[in-house]
Amino acid sequence: MTEPAAVPRPRKARLGDLLLEHKVISKEQLETALADQRKSGRRLGRVLVENGYLTEDALLDFLSRQLRIPYVDLRRYTFVPEVVRLIPEAYARRFRAVALREEDGAVLVGLADPIDIFAHDEIERLVQRPLKLAVVKEGDLLKALDVVYRRTEEISGLAAELEQELSAYDIDLGASAAAEGIADAPVVKLLQTIFEDAIQVNASDIHIEPDESAVRVRFRIDGELRMQTTADRKIAQALVSRLKLMASLDISERRLPQDGRCQVRFRDTVIDVRLSTVPVAHGESVAMRLLNQSSGILELDRLGMPADVLKRFRALIHQPYGLVLVTGPTGSGKTTTLYGALKELNATSVKVLTVEDPVEYRLAGVNQVQVNPKIDLSFARVLRAFLRQDPDIILIGEMRDTETVEIGLRAAMTGHLVLSTLHTHDAVSSALRLMDMGAEPYLVAASLRGVMAQRLVRRVCESCAEPVAPTAAEKTFFEAELGADAPLALKRGRGCTFCQHTGFRGRIGVYEILEIDEALMFALQKRDPEAFQRAALNAPHYRRLRAEALAQAASGATTLEEALRAVYGTG
Repeated sequence: MTEPAAVPRPRKARLGDLLLEHKVISKEQLETALADQRKSGRRLGRVLVENGYLTEDALLDFLSRQLRIPYVDLRRYTFVPEVVRLIPEAYARRFRAVALREEDGAVLVGLADPIDIFAHDEIERLVQRPLKLAVVKEGDLLKALDVVYRRTEEISGLAAELEQELSAYDIDLGASAAAEGIADAPVVKLLQTIFEDAIQVNASDIHIEPDESAVRVRFRIDGELRMQTTADRKIAQALVSRLKLMASLDISERRLPQDGRCQVRFRDTVIDVRLSTVPVAHGESVAMRLLNQSSGILELDRLGMPADVLKRFRALIHQPYGLVLVTGPTGSGKTTTLYGALKELNATSVKVLTVEDPVEYRLAGVNQVQVNPKIDLSFARVLRAFLRQDPDIILIGEMRDTETVEIGLRAAMTGHLVLSTLHTHDAVSSALRLMDMGAEPYLVAASLRGVMAQRLVRRVCESCAEPVAPTAAEKTFFEAELGADAPLALKRGRGCTFCQHTGFRGRIGVYEILEIDEALMFALQKRDPEAFQRAALNAPHYRRLRAEALAQAASGATTLEEALRAVYGTG
């Protein structure tokens, strides 16, 4: 990266005039873009790029040359937290700016719109130093802001403040947390900051775990737990008590597990929090599942299924009756897939009933029931009642026991479409598992229409992905599994700010789908596992989960180690 020259102040110029003057765009294109800008309120540069008049790279290159400032690729940049925080987060988001480094008494600031004079003056006033400018991609900038304005230090500071308050006054803040109107209390501010940080980095779970001498706060991101902070164990009960209050649980009961739910808001995001407490040796451990209600339920088209898998799965769920299973371990995306199916099937012409534990997402027009063991409202009891409710489609959260399996199979055989989940390793073992749970072979054969097994694998970070040559052993392995003509385009994430230097960012699904044909039905009726497996392997469209995962690794979407870990639990 070239060394930026000091820029006392950007010259007053309009982007459209500059582009027109240098014949980068035509007058007609500028007029159209300006009209679109007035309607949408978006920046002119963004409108020009979205309208296809020039690429973002061409726009940034033009600004860099005309203003004689460097272009900084934020995907490769190593940020310094102390420098970043010279610009408060609210102003960074408002002006699309990020402080990059200090040099020669000035601050290098990356701007999405470096000719915005108002932004330049306001940022210079904030940092109270001269500015040097660089141009950056707006999309990369917004991603970077979510990462660099993490609240790790703030969380540690609030935890220390809470510990000092407990020590100074020798009070039970767990009890005082029950008081209303304490929005400024350290425990409330600490929890609010923890939630905000978790939402900002797309964590799926928050774990608060007391130990002998400390309390750990960990986030699950892309399926892996990562340490957020540790604090003195004195604050653990204060956190737990406040969380119990939020979830309407009994704060005086510390000997038994409790479950509850609440909602938190962050900016325009509404998060449904599913909370579970368990008594452990040094207090109570809390696990919270975060469900983003604002983003809604994903449609099947947006789940990332390969086109052929999506077509076959749609064919299964659009059958008038029968049982369709989605299987996989906890956290493999089964519920997301089933809700996507329900969203597609839900219509005013059909009655949809669900029995779940718990109800994770609210679906308009769907009758959802949550089981409650305390009053004997079990899956089986709800299912028996469902059959008297004239349903067309029934979703069973999980096939857990013999009675639930039998009622679900009979409902599927008598004209209802039944969707459910099982915790099994693959599609082939799922049908056999139903019989192991006590279902009659003829009932399984007559009712089961298809099974989809799935896993989630971490995606190689697109910002720092780089090609890698396969070793001789890897090449031999891929050829043995996928065939000698399988193309290999292996990639690995080098580690960057966006992926928190893990090399992975986000997850993708791996799917195995098995439709029950005549040969498979016959094997089920005979309760012959070996014949069933042979028939599955010979099915015309069946492809094993392992092959699907390795195909993702071969394409560079994930790594070989990650594919094997997802399928076998090892790397």
